[in-house]
Amino acid sequence: MPTPWIAPSILSADFARLGADVEAVLAAGADVVHFDVMDNHYVPNLTIGPMVCAALRKHGIKAPIDVHLMVSPVDRIVPDFAAAGATYISFHPEATEHVDRTISLIREHGCRPGLVFNPATPLDYLDYTLELVDLVLIMSVNPGFGGQQFIPTSLRKLGDARRRIDALGREVRLEVDGGIKVDNIRAAARAGADTFVAGSAVFGSTDYAQTIAAMRREIAAAGGNGKP
Repeated sequence: MPTPWIAPSILSADFARLGADVEAVLAAGADVVHFDVMDNHYVPNLTIGPMVCAALRKHGIKAPIDVHLMVSPVDRIVPDFAAAGATYISFHPEATEHVDRTISLIREHGCRPGLVFNPATPLDYLDYTLELVDLVLIMSVNPGFGGQQFIPTSLRKLGDARRRIDALGREVRLEVDGGIKVDNIRAAARAGADTFVAGSAVFGSTDYAQTIAAMRREIAAAGGNGKP
C-alpha cells in the first residue's frame, strides 16, 4: 500500500489569504493540496477554476495538486487544469459520455487520472478501467458542499475498492473524501484508504500541525505508517 497522504481541501481554507494558508498547512505536515471544483451544474455549488491552481503554482506551491472535478461536461476543462499545474485530475464517470476517452485525455495532458464514486454509485466502472487510472476516490458524503457528516457505508465501499486494487497488483491510490476527522480517520485507514481528504477538520482547527499529527497517529494505529 502507498505511503499515507493527508490532503487538506482548500474548499475550507481562507480564500482571502489562500497562498499563505496553503503554505501553512503544507509546513504543518500535509502532503497534497486538494481542489474541489464545482460547477453549479453537476453539483449545486460553484467554487474554483484553473486560475486558482495556476495562481498557487505561481505563488510557489510545489506539492502535488489533486483536482477533483465535480463538473459536467468534463473534457473541456481537463486541458486547462493540466496547463495550470494539476498533478492528479479525477472525475465522476456519470459526468462524461466516454469514461475511457476522458481517462486518456487526462493522461495525454501529463496528469494522473482518477475516478470518483458517489455514495450510491457502484464500483462497476472499475471493471474495465482500474488498470488505466492512478487514483480511485470514494466519496463519503454526497458531493456539493463542505462540512457534511461521514456516511458509514463508505467504509464497505473502501474495502471493496481496496480488494480490487490489491488484486490488480499495481499502485493505485485509494482516496476518501467527506467528513474525515481525527475521530474517524482510523476506520477509513483500516478499510483500505491511503489518501485522506480533510477540509474543515484541518483548516477549521486552531493548530494545523497538531491536527495533522493526530490524524497520522490514528492512521498508524490502523496499520498504516503515518508520516513518510
